[in-house]
Amino acid sequence: MNRSRPLLDQLAVCSWSLMPRSPEHLVQMLEEIGLYRIQLALDPLHESPVDWRLTREMLAVHGIEVVSGMFTTIGEDYSTLESIRRTGGLVPDQHWEANWRRVQVVRDIARRLHVPLVTFHAGFLPEAPSDPGYQRLMDRVCRVVDCFGEAQIMVAFETGQETAETLAEFLTRLNRPNVGVNFDPANMILYDKGDPIEALRLLEPWLRQCHLKDARRTRIPGTWGEEVVLGTGEVPWPAFFQTLSEIGFNGPLCIEREAGTNRIEDIRAARAFVEHLGISL
Repeated sequence: MNRSRPLLDQLAVCSWSLMPRSPEHLVQMLEEIGLYRIQLALDPLHESPVDWRLTREMLAVHGIEVVSGMFTTIGEDYSTLESIRRTGGLVPDQHWEANWRRVQVVRDIARRLHVPLVTFHAGFLPEAPSDPGYQRLMDRVCRVVDCFGEAQIMVAFETGQETAETLAEFLTRLNRPNVGVNFDPANMILYDKGDPIEALRLLEPWLRQCHLKDARRTRIPGTWGEEVVLGTGEVPWPAFFQTLSEIGFNGPLCIEREAGTNRIEDIRAARAFVEHLGISL
């Protein structure tokens, strides 16, 4: 097992959870929370380059470490599980060329910022390799992963849109050294895709980063679960952190909050919850 260290030393904040308007605004909110490590949303840096032109300088001056980046794909619709199945990630044919151009821009931004890891949702993976869309998605993912690999950047897939078994088989077939998983236990609950602890153990060989988010499972099959403040949902956190300890994981643990209107307070509550656990990994 890797050397044990306090869990708080691994904590970071997902920048998009704070909905910042600029790097200055982001720094201000991070100082309010008291955490100085982030997973940085890279989309604003190319969609609003004027507002975000001083990102590298502002983060460096204030001692903020970018542990990883994140980007989204074009046309994603999260209003229902069915809509995101159709529109998510690299799956839609009508957006592939535009998404490929976006990937190359994001890769260059990540390289300039010296971001070591970039995460994204690949889209719903077909369960069966015989599915007509399986190889098409595999080919697209290979191009994306290799694009980042040329810049020595690791890529990690977000979890939840498929079962851990389906993702593990896809990663095995993909067989790329610079690809891994950003494990989000709450997504397994939100998408109703199985037990998060069992999934974590299965995906351990590819584990590169975790999101700390909480949720309650839906009572109506085919609909979204509910995201809630960390520590108030159905993620079994003691078992989750115990599993991370057993496998020797000491990578980034990024607090994510995508619902609610009190993001700073909710992230503070998440930090306090983790701190109260008093766990070292």
